Amino acid sequence: MTTTSAKSGRSRTRGAGEDAPRRRGRGSPALASERRAHLVRLAAELFAEKGFQATTVRNIADEAGILSGSLYHHFDSKESIVDEILSGFFTEIMASYQAVIDENENPRDTIAGLVRVAFGTLEPHRAAITVMQNDWNYLRGMDRFAYLTKSEDEVEKMWVTTLQAGQEEGLFRPDLDPKLTYRMIRDTVWVAVRWFRPGGRLNAQGLAEHYLKVMFDGINLH
Repeated sequence: MTTTSAKSGRSRTRGAGEDAPRRRGRGSPALASERRAHLVRLAAELFAEKGFQATTVRNIADEAGILSGSLYHHFDSKESIVDEILSGFFTEIMASYQAVIDENENPRDTIAGLVRVAFGTLEPHRAAITVMQNDWNYLRGMDRFAYLTKSEDEVEKMWVTTLQAGQEEGLFRPDLDPKLTYRMIRDTVWVAVRWFRPGGRLNAQGLAEHYLKVMFDGINLH
């Protein structure tokens, strides 16, 4: 993980502020959008490193090199920031899952595609996955995060339906519980966010291919 320091965060913030007026004029919608996106990235890194509940608005502001009050020009709370992170994650992964399913491959190929998508989220959505692992129960108790449970249910249905189709076609063992199988796959993939580091021996797709070998072929010689 590359952790942005408070110093580097302030440097980037000042640089954007100095260059932007010549391009668009201070306070333009485009510049405000850039600043907002920058704050989301910084907050995401802090949520992944410290945990959502342990991260304060002051922490985020310090990392960005601004006063806490300035943060409220863009977000009314840190919950609004993590809401943007999580909703973006679910929107992207559900669309990617659906695209795999819509390819109309056989269930085994579909499951393999879903696994590749899941592993492919480890780097770009590390913060969202980490927050879901650490703060899921805390967040889903709030009305604004009711969509988390609904989205997770929809994702589970995609996987379970595909696993059931594979059983019906004789591709997967009939004695396996599809829902339990999905949850074991999901948790195995998501927990990898704790130790997977970009730039290592395997990238996310290499990790996915190794996982598929173990999942489909096991570790025993046949």
